[in-house]
Amino acid sequence: MDRQPRGRPPGRSERLGLALERDGARCVWCGRGFGPLVRPTTEHLVPRVKGGPSWLENEVPACARCNRERGHRGVVEWLEECERRGWSPDAAVLARALDALEGAIRARGGQRRARAYLDAQRRRLRRRAA
Repeated sequence: MDRQPRGRPPGRSERLGLALERDGARCVWCGRGFGPLVRPTTEHLVPRVKGGPSWLENEVPACARCNRERGHRGVVEWLEECERRGWSPDAAVLARALDALEGAIRARGGQRRARAYLDAQRRRLRRRAA
């Protein structure tokens, strides 16, 4: 049986570049544009401690401040905190990313620990939008 060799998965800096291309050069949480004073990081929507994979589908661009301050808080909880602070979080990008992660998990399998967390965050975001 002939199998094509699988390419190596993208590294952290490559995933950051791809996330910036996909989602734009702004923090998804506070809306600040990236530049010399606001450095971009990859933010795991499902935190690693909750079983979130280091896949592009689980990562969005965030400034270092927002990434650090969010910690392990839920997506919707932090989204609402950002709004309380008067920031401009991008709920549409977050919803799209959570849906893409759900699709990636369904296609690739595994990620048992992340599924319940992901499903709960998607439900809360949908309820919030209704």
